[in-house]
Amino acid sequence: MPFDPFTSHAFLSALEVSRSATAKTGWQPQHLVLEAPDGGVLAVAPCYLKSHSRGEYVFDHGWADAYERAGGRYYPKLQVSVPFTPATGRRFLVPPGPAAEPARAALAAGLIELARLRKASSVHVTFMTEAEARLTAAHGYLQRTDQQFHWENAGYATFEDFLGALASRKRKAIRRERREAVEAGITIERLTGAAITEDAWDAFFAFYMDTGSRKWGRPYLTRAFFSLVGESLAENILLVMAKRNGRYVAGALNFIGGDTLFGRHWGAVENHPFLHFELCYYQAIEFAIERRLARVEAGAQGEHKLARGYLPNTTWSAHWIADPALRHAIADYLEQERAYIDEAGRELAAASPFRRDGELTVRAAREDEIETDC
Repeated sequence: MPFDPFTSHAFLSALEVSRSATAKTGWQPQHLVLEAPDGGVLAVAPCYLKSHSRGEYVFDHGWADAYERAGGRYYPKLQVSVPFTPATGRRFLVPPGPAAEPARAALAAGLIELARLRKASSVHVTFMTEAEARLTAAHGYLQRTDQQFHWENAGYATFEDFLGALASRKRKAIRRERREAVEAGITIERLTGAAITEDAWDAFFAFYMDTGSRKWGRPYLTRAFFSLVGESLAENILLVMAKRNGRYVAGALNFIGGDTLFGRHWGAVENHPFLHFELCYYQAIEFAIERRLARVEAGAQGEHKLARGYLPNTTWSAHWIADPALRHAIADYLEQERAYIDEAGRELAAASPFRRDGELTVRAAREDEIETDC
């Protein structure tokens, strides 16, 4: 199965060692381990005892508020996820083989027992695979879906090949945005491996802190985290940096998986039109094409990604709720939410920027007339 940098020991350990995900920050590690009779590790679920709902990207604040207004105690809760990381991946880390399915089932059941032991109100498994969602449903977990925007590589050889698959208007808009993004004398650097220095991390951390302070009130990751992953996962990191007048002014952090490029964080200390799109979306697509990666996942939310070739994809989460009354209320809510999400997904898919069947001949003729300036 393709390498997932976020569920690697290096990434999860860096979160804890850097004091980004600790009991003090409301993420007390409670990893669930399934052991063999001889003491060997059969399976693991990355799990945290949470005292709040921040940094999860699957929002249950309303559930918590309603339950506590009714006299309940929502926290602590168990969160099975990669902290601060809205990227789909396996949450039940089980090696392939005939024992895999029983091991996953044991983890799903074991999390419920752990919740009872820790007097947690609930278990939340977020950004899991669809197969894991089906498995947890059989254990009484409620299912929740949402939408993210992912770019899929249809075997493109170059960025121009990708543009050729778009409707003419979208193609022209992207070319214009890419030109204007660097018009102020900006140069773009892609850094991986040993090319990512501590100076580069210092610059990027300043961008991260600026963006985090404005968007969320407080950033989640410490400066030490970036150095730690820079040491242990250097070849799985792509840092896209913008430089003007000899200094870095913006940057985007990506992680390189076995078949996927994951866009994670962005920031800037200067405002330039379309620079965000260039660093986060277009450079990511170019890199994925060059590396022959299957897709780019550009993080949570953002319908503006659609016009830039990123299409809606379903994400999955599962929720076990201890209190029957709260469970019933949440189940009703999720049924209504699913209908809304499904309808929104259909509307977004209908707004795809890609050419429709039969459009190629018409668009080719128009290009000869109106795109000579590109």
